[in-house]
Amino acid sequence: MRHPDVNETIEGWWILHRMFAFDRRRWAGAAESHERITREAADVLRGLASDEAGDVSLAQIVGHKADLMFTHYAKSYDGLAAAQMQLDACELFEFLEPRDSYVSILELGLYEATGKIHAALKERDLKPYSPDWNAAFDEMLGEQANHPRNAGRLWARIPQRRYVCFYPMDKKREGADNWYTLPFEERAKLMLDHGKIGRSFHGLVTQVISGSIGYDDYEWGVDLYADDPIVFKKLIYEMRFDEASARFAAFGPFFSGVQFSVESLPTFLSGAGVPEFKARETANA
Repeated sequence: MRHPDVNETIEGWWILHRMFAFDRRRWAGAAESHERITREAADVLRGLASDEAGDVSLAQIVGHKADLMFTHYAKSYDGLAAAQMQLDACELFEFLEPRDSYVSILELGLYEATGKIHAALKERDLKPYSPDWNAAFDEMLGEQANHPRNAGRLWARIPQRRYVCFYPMDKKREGADNWYTLPFEERAKLMLDHGKIGRSFHGLVTQVISGSIGYDDYEWGVDLYADDPIVFKKLIYEMRFDEASARFAAFGPFFSGVQFSVESLPTFLSGAGVPEFKARETANA
């Protein structure tokens, strides 16, 4: 983007969340087809999960908003479309009713790096937005994308933790509480302080932040993954006291539930118990 008032971002996986209601009564009435339908869906899901260009996870949503959530990762926007169509073609979808969805792309915000890049280019006395300035800017931004610290986060597969919480959010644009009219330096400081809270939960929660401006109704999607669901409450409540959230955050609907393995799909469909979760390898793509 290259504008001094706009923090740069670097992007990784495209992400699609899809939430469905499951018609258990209709499913119970098709008992003779359960094995065939389940096997077909499980085969497709295994293929999506083993694809180097994508990933998929399943979660049983707790509450009335939905019963089942699929989270898709893909290395291209077209890849999301392909994954959606491939899974939708399964006979299982005759028993699923769409309740919600969310399209976004995994992003890392670079407030600190953006300021440093503009300062470095100013010292080099290059004319802003000239070909040489643009080339130098893009090279420095590329270094951020290729830095091992960032590359691993951009292309990490779906976190393998039992519990998941997803919600979309905006930054407010209301009178004095308009995030986008704050000076860059003030926004950078607020985000630095905001990030400290998240880092204080290191090891307890895995956060995946995705940008959705231009793709869906809110500006960001937030996924939280943990081994204990109480962590979601603790983290989000503490962040409410942070100025970046207290003054400027507006939240959409929350979806929380339990991730489960493809092998536990029959358990979920039968309702015989809470489906089990077995973590798989999550080496970076």
